[in-house]
Amino acid sequence: MSARDVSPPAHARPGQRSDEDDRTRRLLRWVFARKDLDEVRGNPDKVLALIDEFSETERMMTVGQAKGKYVLDLINEVKPGTMIELGCFVGYSAILFGDACRRNGGQRYLSLELNPEWAAVANMLVELAGLRSFVTILVGRSDVTLDKLYRTGDVKKIELLFIDHYKPAYLTDLRLLEHHGLIQPGSVLAADNVLHPGNPPYLEYVRSTVEEKREAAKKGPSKGYNVEGMRDRAVNSFMPEGDVPFLETVGNPNLVYQSELRQPEGHRDAIEVTRCVGVQEA
Repeated sequence: MSARDVSPPAHARPGQRSDEDDRTRRLLRWVFARKDLDEVRGNPDKVLALIDEFSETERMMTVGQAKGKYVLDLINEVKPGTMIELGCFVGYSAILFGDACRRNGGQRYLSLELNPEWAAVANMLVELAGLRSFVTILVGRSDVTLDKLYRTGDVKKIELLFIDHYKPAYLTDLRLLEHHGLIQPGSVLAADNVLHPGNPPYLEYVRSTVEEKREAAKKGPSKGYNVEGMRDRAVNSFMPEGDVPFLETVGNPNLVYQSELRQPEGHRDAIEVTRCVGVQEA
């Protein structure tokens, strides 16, 4: 593994986030202008209902209730002490899943978000939902933040990970976690948007056998993101042009995964649920 010199990715290419930025600001103004705000305060379900209502007329990049149910089922099963998500946006998933983790006896929910403006909006909505003491939003690159969580000893194992951030980073971040030994038997991953906009490299990896991953690892670390089969918008959004992963690693091809697609009826997108079930020695 090697580290690259990475300049702070302040913004994506001009115009690519403007629509989402405008919508987040409109959402915040709409929520906090409501006359029934006091009835909403401290109630995660009511905050989520407001975001869902806003989403009926303004497209929002949230997981939604239909796909979110699959992750809620995993929370009820795994009962993670610490749950981590990659990609916070306005805090919808942090509120939905953070509340479920808290009710299942969890200790904390860590949400990683690159965009500081979105993180600020999310913090306000998380606080409105009464979850500020449970949900922590960490601003910065996902790979850099995950590396720091490992090196400080703050996270020693991935119990349950929700992945919903920069699509080309799904695979590189997973390999980083594997390299650091944070993916262990019992770790569960839930990846959103694997069908729409789609993430063929991630799906191929988590569905591959150990032998197939070992063969691919012989080529050495990737020099960038694998974007094969991805839409241009997914590749070109949210990160600066020419961005590369902060760390180069092949991960741990010896990990054995069982992976399955969970798709709500009538939906074009789905959640890929991946479980680490063992380690196959060379």
